[in-house]
Amino acid sequence: MTEDLQRHARSFGAVADAYDRGRPSYPVEAVAWLVGSEPVTVLELGAGTGQLTARLVAAGHEVYATEPDEAMLALLRRNLPDVQSSASGAEEIPLPDRSIDVVVAAQCFHWFDPAVALPEIARVLKPGGVFAAVWNRRDERIPWVRKLGRIIGTQEHLAEPFAAVADAAEFATVDEASFKHWQVVDRRSIQDLVLSRSNISVMSDGERERTLADLLALYDDYGRGMDGMQLPYVAACYRAVVADRPEPAPEPILESGGEGAGAEGEDPMDDSAHTLPRIAAGADDDTGTLLIDFR
Repeated sequence: MTEDLQRHARSFGAVADAYDRGRPSYPVEAVAWLVGSEPVTVLELGAGTGQLTARLVAAGHEVYATEPDEAMLALLRRNLPDVQSSASGAEEIPLPDRSIDVVVAAQCFHWFDPAVALPEIARVLKPGGVFAAVWNRRDERIPWVRKLGRIIGTQEHLAEPFAAVADAAEFATVDEASFKHWQVVDRRSIQDLVLSRSNISVMSDGERERTLADLLALYDDYGRGMDGMQLPYVAACYRAVVADRPEPAPEPILESGGEGAGAEGEDPMDDSAHTLPRIAAGADDDTGTLLIDFR
C-alpha cells in the first residue's frame, strides 16, 4: 500500500460519526449471496460502524466483527452490543485455525495488505469456507449521480477490487454478482455521506468547505428539500472458496526409552530440560519455587 493510501485508510476515525449516519447499508439479497441463506459462523473484517454487521445479525448468523479503528469500533459496539468484536486488522486475525465458515469484508478489502491478509483469511476458514467482499458503488449512469461523482471524486483503485484474490493460491475461482438498491438521502445525510469519504476527510479545511458548497448546490438543484432524494447504488459482490489444503499433521508423541531412543535410553528429540534442577536447593523461604526460566 502506498503512503497516500495509508493516509486515506487511517482517516476514518476522525469522521466515524458521519460514517455511521451517512453510509448506506446493503440489500438483503446481496447479503444472502455473500454468506448464504442458512445461519453460519461469520467473521467480518473491517466492520466499520456495523452497516453490514447489522444485516448479518438480522439474518441469523453468528458474527465476530473486527475493526482496527477504535473510534469506528466504539460506534459498532454501541450499535450492536451483543456482537463479539475486537480491535484488530485483517493481517493478524485473533481467531483459531479452521474456525469460520465465511469471512466477509464490506467496503474495505482494498485497504488490506493482500500478501499478509489472504493467508490469514485462508487460515481461519474451515475446509470449503468462503471469503466474500462487497462494495457499494454509485450508479453513475444517471446524470445527477455522474455530476455528484465529478464533485466528490471516484475511487479509481477499485477498478479490479478482487484481483488479488483471483490470483492467490489460497483461493479457487472467484464468482461475481451485483444487486441494485437505493439510499434515501436528504440535505444532512448526503453531507455525512460525503464527509465520510477518505478522499474528503484528508482535504484541507478550505478545500473541504468548497466541496461541500458544490455538493449542496447540486442537491438544491436536484433534491426535493425535506423529502430528500434516492441515490442509486450497485452492490458489487465477490466470493471465492478457500483452496483445499492438507490437514495439519498431529504433534508426535515420543516416549523416553522406547523405539528411537539413544544409547542411554533417552529420546534424541528431547531437550535437556528434564536434567535441570526443578526445585530450589537450600531455599530458606519457599522450597517449592520453580527456578527454570523458559525464556
